[in-house]
Amino acid sequence: MGWQLPAYLAASHAFPLAAPFVLRRRLARGKEDPARYTEKLGLPTAPRPDGRLVWLHAVGLGEVLSLRGLIAAMAARDGALSFLVTSGTRASAQVLAANLPPRTTHQFLPLDAPRYLARFLAHWRPDLSVWAEQELWPGAVAAAHRAGIPLALVNARMNDAAFARRARARGLFADLLARFALVAAQDDTTARHLAALGARKPRVTGALKAAAPPLAADPATLKALQAALHDRRPWLLASSHPEDEAAALAARRAQGPEALLVIVPRDPPRAPAISAATLDLGLAVSRKSLSPRPDPGAQVHIVDAFGDLGLWYRLCPVALIGGSFGPTEGHNPWEAAALGAAILHGPRTANFAADYARLDGAGAALALSADALPQALAQDHAAMAARALALSQAARDSLAPLAADLLDLMR
Repeated sequence: MGWQLPAYLAASHAFPLAAPFVLRRRLARGKEDPARYTEKLGLPTAPRPDGRLVWLHAVGLGEVLSLRGLIAAMAARDGALSFLVTSGTRASAQVLAANLPPRTTHQFLPLDAPRYLARFLAHWRPDLSVWAEQELWPGAVAAAHRAGIPLALVNARMNDAAFARRARARGLFADLLARFALVAAQDDTTARHLAALGARKPRVTGALKAAAPPLAADPATLKALQAALHDRRPWLLASSHPEDEAAALAARRAQGPEALLVIVPRDPPRAPAISAATLDLGLAVSRKSLSPRPDPGAQVHIVDAFGDLGLWYRLCPVALIGGSFGPTEGHNPWEAAALGAAILHGPRTANFAADYARLDGAGAALALSADALPQALAQDHAAMAARALALSQAARDSLAPLAADLLDLMR
């Protein structure tokens, strides 16, 4: 063992000195749940279920939702299993609550201090610990390993820039990765990087986001909106940023009065700014926070809330995936694919390069410029949507071998 991990673990004993101040500040800014922030101090707010428990951790909203396909595949092999999902963000907890798989509990991961982690592990006593993507907390990994809990890393993603940052702490990552009995990467590049950092025989299993089950939607709300929009032509801009909104609003100006652009921003508090930009272009706008349904005369409707994408992917036959016209470099296209929405996207998708290359190459998504968007919206993309749906289903079916190998770690 090198010096970096022991130094980190020694320093982590001091984390509780700052933790209360940090959490109070985050509470004041609305970034923590007042009813559940104590989970980050290792104090559980839910009972441990009986029987074997698989603990899965991911950092944020998209990563947490991607775990659902793996949970379903593991549950299909052992219907008595229970699952604990941990994450760090309030938004991830809110959206997962509406998409929680059976026999699954969500909690916030404790801050990475021995005192908090000891409380957490003593209460939950997991039989397996599964970590997703790049999110590794040294204290939690070391504590689970010390407690004899098998460790697995899945859905790992590490591009050249991320590898260069981690290589500066190669000793730390070598010590952490040596504790993992199974390491599964999204692609060959990640597998090479993980091997260079000390992972033992990393395998390539693809991205979990492609295999996630469809997002949920309230049936009554869906039915009511289907009736309200029966004479409209709704289309969706999902997980938007300013550059995406500029392209979508310009395209909406070129459409007829019956069209309805629905914008679901990545950051809902940006809704007032989006509304102002819409009005500046002479387009009528409504907002969910002010009107649960799109106003009859609205040309643009802004959904300023978390957790509604499952609803709008069902309502809109075409979805423009945000983050793809600016420096964000793309968001997850598979949520749209799983619900049969045709996928359009801009030219900047580096964060999901392999996913978009797979979809585009199969004729299951369409890359376009902002200027080409109006023409694309006038076309029928039903066949393209069907191809994306088929790829999503195939990805879910492919999870069985990884699920079996994970369950074998508990034997």
